[in-house]
This record gives sequence, structure tokens and C-alpha cells, in this order.
Amino acid sequence: MPSATPAAPATPTTPTTADAATDHFVGHRELLFSVVYNMLGAIADTEDVLQEVWLAWSARNRRPTAAPVDNVRAYLVRIAVNQALARRADISRRREAYVGPWLPEPLLPGESDAVAGGAERAEALSMAVLVVLETLSPLERAVFVLHEVFGFAHTEIGSILGRSPAAVRQLASRARRHVRERRPRHRPVPDLHARVTERFAEAALGGDLRALMELLAPDVTLWTDGGGKGPAVSQRPVHGRDRVAAVFAAVARGLPAAGLDVSYRWVAGDPCALVFSGAGPLAAVIVDLSPDGERIAGIFSVTNPDKLTGVRPGVPDGP
Repeated sequence: MPSATPAAPATPTTPTTADAATDHFVGHRELLFSVVYNMLGAIADTEDVLQEVWLAWSARNRRPTAAPVDNVRAYLVRIAVNQALARRADISRRREAYVGPWLPEPLLPGESDAVAGGAERAEALSMAVLVVLETLSPLERAVFVLHEVFGFAHTEIGSILGRSPAAVRQLASRARRHVRERRPRHRPVPDLHARVTERFAEAALGGDLRALMELLAPDVTLWTDGGGKGPAVSQRPVHGRDRVAAVFAAVARGLPAAGLDVSYRWVAGDPCALVFSGAGPLAAVIVDLSPDGERIAGIFSVTNPDKLTGVRPGVPDGP
């Protein structure tokens, strides 16, 4: 779905009706994008879903016998969520054939009209949280996103999903418990998070093993998503400070002496080190801090070139 305003369809409706339908869709596009991206973790799939939402919404508004929509926001979210749930089956099939760990696609400011804003959305879009959301069932994930992130009431979610409020509450409870067990609720101080990210990138690219050991938590985990197309240090997550440090020491030894450049940007709620080789992106690296904020508990490195097509060197930006 192009980020530009969709052209008003050539239909029997009056220009006023067509313009109003377009205005409603564009006015809710940021919300729709954020909800769907949280459910899917892939930009292209999210844009495809939004295209389907627009087609369904515009087709409805072309029908002269269609009843007025009392709550446009809820109506559009319902279409978007159900389209996203339908797409999960296709995504799951693709994941089965995916080479190595799969990580959500980095979403940088400027890649879409719908970059998240606000603390709660930033947390939901953080890489660490999205990785945990991948372990939920599609329905649990939808309920978690709608309730915990965007504040939809259980009754509203029940209407969207065609479930009773009691069933939604059960799904919400299971999802919340699952996420909290795997991702303790904490929010790193942005400035500290950014400084640790820069220190890590300098140590990792410079082969400074001592500095790496000081930064990494004993139980740190490294995920590398190359998708079989980009450089990947392992086809499985790497656990433990010694093993992770050894991986980056080996990576540093294999890097060219010159030609690398690092740009620091924000990917939704995460500071991110973007590594470039020549004119092209090589990796997007995000670190997750331990609850005390003193050590790195997780490292997420996206090197699949298909997930870096929108990455360009740029001026550092803020959260």
C-alpha cells in the first residue's frame, strides 16, 4: 500500500461520499499500520493488509444500500485485524522454510507514514517485545496488541474478533502472563540505551573482547537473521557471554580494514546501529538491556538484505 493518499475510486457515489471515505481511511492509517505491524512484524505484509482494508472500505462506500458506520475507527480496525489474522497462515508457511532465526523487520522513521509515536507504542514495537509476541498464538497476539498497546476494551475486542468478552479476557490473561514471563516489564532509559548501543558497536566492530565482556550479561542471547541471503553467524540463537563474545571477536577478524560505516538511528523504540559496507546496508543491530539497565541481555542482528531495503545512511534521530 503506497503511503500516499489513495486516489478516490471512480464509482457511482457522489464526490463528497468518496472524499469522505478517503479522509476516514487516511485519518486512521497510522493506527491501522501500527496495529497490523505489531501483529505481523513485516512491513510489506502490513502494507498489503492495508491495501485490502482500503479496497474493502471503498467497496462498502460504493454500495448505495450500505448502512452508515457509527464507529469508523472500530470498523476499520476490525477489517485490518481479521485481514492480518488471515495472512498469518501464509506467513507461518513462509517461516517454516526460512533459513535460520526470523526477526521482525526494522521499521525506521521515514519508511512509512505510520511510524509509532508515544511510549506505549514504542515499547510494543521494540524488537525484544516483538520477538516474544512471535511465540503467542495469532488470537493471543491480536488481543495483546489491541488491549495492552492500543487500549481497546475487552468488549470492543470481542466485537472485532467475534468472541465473547469472557473469551477475550482469558486470551488477554494468557498473553500477558506469557509475555511477562519472557520479557520482564521494564523500559530502558533512552539516553543510556543509546550509549550502550554505541559502546557495543564500537567494541564489536573493533574486536575489543574486554569491552564486550564488560557489556554483556552472563546469560546474553544473540539472534542473527540472515534469511540465507545475508551474513549470519549462526543458524540458531547463541547463548552465554563467552560464546557471544567469541562470535563477535571472530566477526571483527573477518571485517575489512576499511570501508565500514556505522549510523545510529532509532527503530521505533530502540536505538539501532546500522552498519554499512560501501553504499549498502550490511546489518541493523539492536541490543536489549537487562532490567537493571547495566548489561546487554539480548542482541538482535538483521542482515537479510530483503529486510534492509529501506535502510539508508541518515542523520541520527531521537526516540
